[in-house]
Amino acid sequence: MRLLLDTHALAWWWIEDKRLPQAARAAIADPDNTVLVSAATAWELATKHRLGKWPDVAAIVDDLDALLRRSRFGALAITLAHARLAGTLDGPHRDPFDRMLIAQCRQEALPIVSADPVFARYKVPVIWHP
Repeated sequence: MRLLLDTHALAWWWIEDKRLPQAARAAIADPDNTVLVSAATAWELATKHRLGKWPDVAAIVDDLDALLRRSRFGALAITLAHARLAGTLDGPHRDPFDRMLIAQCRQEALPIVSADPVFARYKVPVIWHP
């Protein structure tokens, strides 16, 4: 199975945060799964770190490419189709990072590993189960 990591799931995986539930950990660790990280996640991590909203991710921001390689996670680029869909999604949710991840999940038929309930509201399959 291919799956996409939400930004907090990626960070929690790397810092071994206990808030990442066992079902999510198992899906990420499963060698039969292809774990993807969106370019939007890199943008979100860097933005939140720059604004001082997430100081704990400094090492992740600085070494993202190497961490992805070591973890054998793939990068998911943002395509024109993703951008168009993100911009045309109905609903009141305004977070541009979430909108992009929703669009990528829909366009690529990917479940997402996330605790955020917004994904289910947009009918994206979610792997979490706390």
